Amino acid sequence: MAAAAKVLHEQGVERTTLADIASEADVPVGNVYYYFKTKDELVQAALSEHTAHLDELVGRLDRLPDPRDRLKALVQAWVEQRDVAARYGCPTGTLAAELGKRTEGTLDAEAGAVIRRLLDWAAGQFREMRLSGSDDPDDLALTLVSGYQGMSLLAHALRDPGIMDREGARLLDWLDSLR
Repeated sequence: MAAAAKVLHEQGVERTTLADIASEADVPVGNVYYYFKTKDELVQAALSEHTAHLDELVGRLDRLPDPRDRLKALVQAWVEQRDVAARYGCPTGTLAAELGKRTEGTLDAEAGAVIRRLLDWAAGQFREMRLSGSDDPDDLALTLVSGYQGMSLLAHALRDPGIMDREGARLLDWLDSLR
């Protein structure tokens, strides 16, 4: 599943073959065919891997005592992936965008569900911060995740990992400004 997630991220759904996944996993191609009969099954496996990665990340972040610190650590984790983002974009975001262009299937909704999971977690952090004013935690989460998706997309489009650094710093300042 990790090999599927990596290769699909690097090559995209349409360019990836089962043989590519087998090569990355260092297994015979027959093994891949045994577990995954179609490319869509590989995409589902990659989405499961994205979900597991997100769950592992927020599990680590949830150990921090303060919700603002959790959100800031999330931004820092995104920035640490600047070279990957500059080369390939956000793993889940690029997959969701590619799947959204297909005319068949529901895999785009499954990719959206991974992003929704992140939005819900971030909104929970904003709720826990008990901010004054009329800012809705769901809207704040949308702003945060949109900021990440935007900086990831631009870093990739311009092949400039520095965008992740600059925009990540801007997101950190924004989080600190919320009272």
